[in-house]
Amino acid sequence: MIIQRLAQLGYSYEPAPLEILTFHSAVQVGELVYTSGQIPFLDGVGIKGKVGMDIDLPTAHKAAEICAYNCIRAAGAVVDIESITRVIKVLGMVNAADNFDKMSEVINGASEFFRKVFGDRGYHARSAVGTKLPSNWAVEVEVIFAVE
Repeated sequence: MIIQRLAQLGYSYEPAPLEILTFHSAVQVGELVYTSGQIPFLDGVGIKGKVGMDIDLPTAHKAAEICAYNCIRAAGAVVDIESITRVIKVLGMVNAADNFDKMSEVINGASEFFRKVFGDRGYHARSAVGTKLPSNWAVEVEVIFAVE
């Protein structure tokens, strides 16, 4: 069902690799899966820059969606994504220009994506913050999922 929903949304699912440099893309502890921060990189293309200066709001919103998709892929490194029963918590970080204060609108891209994929199970607690991100990535998102 989740893989089918992703396909309907235009995303071809493949789990992320587990090992990344010195850490893992996700870790399972009991019935929870914690993802590492995921960046807006898909099919060899990444979205970098300061939101509100180099990147406009619609592009940043899409970047957050791509991050959310990558969080599902990261979870797939440790569990069958069909076993995800709920999105619990989302932390969205925006590489914000000094005068940009619409972090919530950017991270809505991730929240709306999770609702499209998981329906009511996609509702979650959330934080959205502006910060300076490594390698000038526009957005980074991490998630806690519940699994069966």
